[in-house]
Formats: sequence, structure tokens, C-alpha cells
Amino acid sequence: MKVLVTGAGGQLGRALIAKAPEGAEVVAATSRELDISDRAAVPAFVRRERPGLILNAAAYTAVDGAESDRERAEAVNDTGVANLVAAAEEVGARMAHVSTDFVFDGSASQCYAPDARTAPLGVYGATKLAGERRLRPGDLCVRTAWVYAADGENFVRTMLRLMAEREQLGVVADQIGSPTSAGDLADALWRLALEGHAGTFHFTNSGVASWYDFAVAIRDEAVALGLLPGAAARVKPIATSEYPTPAKRPAFSVLDTGATSAALGDHPPHWRHSLIKVLEQIKTHG
Repeated sequence: MKVLVTGAGGQLGRALIAKAPEGAEVVAATSRELDISDRAAVPAFVRRERPGLILNAAAYTAVDGAESDRERAEAVNDTGVANLVAAAEEVGARMAHVSTDFVFDGSASQCYAPDARTAPLGVYGATKLAGERRLRPGDLCVRTAWVYAADGENFVRTMLRLMAEREQLGVVADQIGSPTSAGDLADALWRLALEGHAGTFHFTNSGVASWYDFAVAIRDEAVALGLLPGAAARVKPIATSEYPTPAKRPAFSVLDTGATSAALGDHPPHWRHSLIKVLEQIKTHG
């Protein structure tokens, strides 16, 4: 099957290309090669390539930036999805789309199921939710959270850099979620899409953590691997109120992945195990 991967230059897009199964003819389109917000470019590109499946990893992900640039966030996260769906309909393709835990407000006391009430706190979450609503009943939507990889700009790479530069870091300890390896997410997306699953699914790595917990684990595992010196920065827990940001974040955004585990026949790896694998990749490849 020919598969169009949009957002191929991002960390998830690169992981999707690297994890492509045998038999998938991948057409990789970065945002420069295909701006999904371009209403004329999208159908022309899709008509030319005629994929059977579109994996949409393109997104405006600057959570704080979206608060002051709503127009661009809507253009990519909402209108861009509408453009892809219309083009997919024209050539008879299915869509697999990636969304976010930010569609929830974080007020729950238990994991969010795929059919839980949505209530985004900011522009980013609102535009991603609007994009979800563009999908057809036979399309696939996979919500995820706290995604990182060995390359690109993400929390793990930022922590490694700051820990090498500073004596102490303050990291938020009252926001709870599930760190997710882009490689593990890519594996799940391929399987769900190619096995024909439709509707909304959740995928993250197993286990939960605060950003503080995640940062401590990054430090400890990086020291063990020799990526950081033993005297690397100490990590101090702080409250969200001590680190104000333009966008409000959900305090609790753990996603219920039970339906995904049932569909795939196994459970996602624990986030700490996947973190070690990613840090080993960074050690090997830089």
C-alpha cells in the first residue's frame, strides 16, 4: 500500500518513516514539501500520489505560541486536517490522525478514556480537537502525550542540555502524564492503521510521572550511561505557579490506553524502559 506521511520532518514523522513495515510504499512529505493548510496544494499532491492511507503527523505544536498565533494554529491543526480529509475522500484513502491529551482540562481523578468529555484549556488543545472533528467515521484518531525522541527539540534533549550547563534545575511536579517515545507511538500507529482500526484510540507508554519525575529519571539514567557527569544538575520540584506560561496546561492528563492494548494484543512498554532506549540512541548517534 502507498502511504503518505505528512509532517515527515518532525520527530514523529521521522519515527513513522523509520518504523515503516515491509510492503508499505512511503511517500514522505515535510511541511516544506506539503503545507497541509494550503487548500490548493493538498488535493493536487494527493491526486498525484494517490495513497491508500494518509498518516497525518503534521501539526502546530507550539503550545504557548498558539496563544498569540491562533490563526496559524487553526490553519494547520483544524483547516489542514479538513484539507487532508477532503483529498482523501477524493482518492478513496483512509486517514490516520494524531491528536493530544490537551483536548482534556486535567480535572479528572482517573485516566481519560477515548470517549471522556473534552474541554481544552487553551488554543492548542482547542484547535487539535477541532481537527479531530474533521475526521470521517472510518478514519483513525490516536491521542498521545509528552512525546520525545532521540532527535529534534523535546523535553529529553532540553533537559540533557540544561543539566550539563547548570547546577540546579526547577521542574514542575504538579502536572501528571505519561512520557511517550516517538518510536513506540509510531509502531502503534502503523499497526492500528494497517489493521483497519477506526475511531478514537489513546496511546502513551505505560506508567505515569510528573515532569519532575521524568526529569529525575533523565538525569539518573543519563549519568548511568555516561551521557552526563555524576555532578550533573540537581533537580528541584516546583509548582506550576512558580513557572507561569502563556498557555494553561492540564494538571492530570493520563490517557486510558486499555482499548489500544486490546486492539494490538499487548501493552505499551513502561516509559522508563523506553527512555533508556532513547538515551542509548542519543549516546550512540549524538
